[in-house]
Amino acid sequence: MTESGTGERRKGSAPSTGRRRIVRGAGGAARSAAEALTELIRHPLEGVSAVCRGEDGGWVVDVDVLELARIPDTTSLLATYQVELDAAGELTQYRRTARYRRGAQDH
Repeated sequence: MTESGTGERRKGSAPSTGRRRIVRGAGGAARSAAEALTELIRHPLEGVSAVCRGEDGGWVVDVDVLELARIPDTTSLLATYQVELDAAGELTQYRRTARYRRGAQDH
């Protein structure tokens, strides 16, 4: 397959490099971080609780996930993961920073 053939077929479509794109804004960073993390850890997404620019031009995103569902729901265990993305939106590292019951007042 030649490069010119590939370029002709993909004209107007997104590049085939998966997530290789510049993340535009906090919303894009939040979506990229949430998708990448849930793909890795396989826990259902609860939401994004923080997004900020990293020192290197990337993003630092706090993603909340459901780690253990319980009945009643207020006793389910949630976790917050800090996800770091580079400027292209690629996950560079993540770590769990908190684990708490859904019904807990402060965590």
